[in-house]
Amino acid sequence: MKQQRALVIGAGIAGLATALRLRHKDYEVEVFEASPHTGGKLHAIQQDGYRFDLGPSLFTMPHFIDELFELYGANAKDYFNYKKKKRVCNYFWEDGTQFQADASVEDFINKAAKKFGEPEATIQQYLKRNREKYDLTANLFLEKSLHQAKTYFSVETLKAISQLYKLNLSESLNSVNKTYFKNPKLIQLFNRFATYNGSSPYKTPGIMSMIPHLEMHYGTFYPKGGMHEISQSLTRFAKEKGIKFHLNTKVHKILSQASKVTGIETEKGKVEADLVISNMDVFNSYQNLLKEAKKPQKTLQQERSSSALIFYWGIKKEFSELDLHNILFSEDYQTEFDYLFNKKEMYKDPTVYINITSKETPSDAPKGAENWFVMVNAPANYNQDWEQIKQDAKMAILQKIQLCLGVDISSYIETEYCWTPVDIEKETSSHRGSLYGASSNSKWAAFLRHPNFSSQFKNLYFCGGSVHPGGGIPLCLLSAKIVADLIPEI
Repeated sequence: MKQQRALVIGAGIAGLATALRLRHKDYEVEVFEASPHTGGKLHAIQQDGYRFDLGPSLFTMPHFIDELFELYGANAKDYFNYKKKKRVCNYFWEDGTQFQADASVEDFINKAAKKFGEPEATIQQYLKRNREKYDLTANLFLEKSLHQAKTYFSVETLKAISQLYKLNLSESLNSVNKTYFKNPKLIQLFNRFATYNGSSPYKTPGIMSMIPHLEMHYGTFYPKGGMHEISQSLTRFAKEKGIKFHLNTKVHKILSQASKVTGIETEKGKVEADLVISNMDVFNSYQNLLKEAKKPQKTLQQERSSSALIFYWGIKKEFSELDLHNILFSEDYQTEFDYLFNKKEMYKDPTVYINITSKETPSDAPKGAENWFVMVNAPANYNQDWEQIKQDAKMAILQKIQLCLGVDISSYIETEYCWTPVDIEKETSSHRGSLYGASSNSKWAAFLRHPNFSSQFKNLYFCGGSVHPGGGIPLCLLSAKIVADLIPEI
């Protein structure tokens, strides 16, 4: 019997994972990528002696990466290594308050209770409820297709439906957090987890309080070699397993005949296939590759998630008070998100995230220096004046750092690179530069995300952060697993 061929469009993390899962099912797999590199947003650059990861900086739930190696009976550690962080994140406020969030849940509860004046029992109860939310819904919302009837006829689903009151679907994340805590700083700390899927804590439903459970239960990790090594280790392994990569090869069209996809058309010609999987942003998949197909307008017109404005700074100084992950909070969090999602503008007092991989890999910066990945939340790209916004944001970031850390770092910046939402859109084909596809600012958002399969073409599938179950590395990897489960073995 002739081996069946599967074509993957896009070599982002979900595309790589899908390719490996289908190769394991004995498909002949080829990956087509417009860029000269694999990894999508998981890319890196070298500049003036500094190394910077360009994209995602937080690594959680590493077992989803390990699974891809273990599928083949390989020892993941022979290909990819990481270590668990003892400290999750350092938090700073302008009034001088600082809080170091430890990976140990017991230590976190104890320290947070003392720092923020909240009862330990209340924090413990909050975290317990977050775990319950995850346990009730993970099987339904994260691990299976929401768009197949059989998903809803299971014991797990019926159990979740019977306990809907625990999920806080009709309340915002902020409202839920305020029912547990009085200290505005602790509320703000837990509100910030809405940004993990590019949403507003004042709009996204309270079920999202399960996100801190994932971080605190599974921990945060640092990959040896940086975040870029996640995609590169998978690429090397994929090539070892016979997966073919076509880089610098832009796909122009997904070919179809009647209700069947027959392959793709690239600038180098047509390629026939039995299956096609698009890892491209689903909006652009329809806009550019499926121009003649019927478009799911309600899905494609959903509100975009937030984007980001990122400065990559080589800092010729070391800061002992900073760790791998650091947050410098806005004094008015609610107004910041009002600007982002309602006004589509940057707020003058942004929350600043600083990631410094040289804390873990000293060779990422010259001796006595640090490589700062400095990110602020940004609205999606609606043709704002990003050059002016970039200048204003840089001044606001420098001011925030001075107010929180007590130092003017402007004289320590010896090299700079920058990504705006326009750059993210251009480099990664993310519609409007949104980091997570659609936002989750509605209790129906999970159901409105595009399914992992096409209802028009039986052999067309979708993976990645713009489709079910959502954005971020773990969910992208789960989207690949869902796709592979939908496709029969040969």
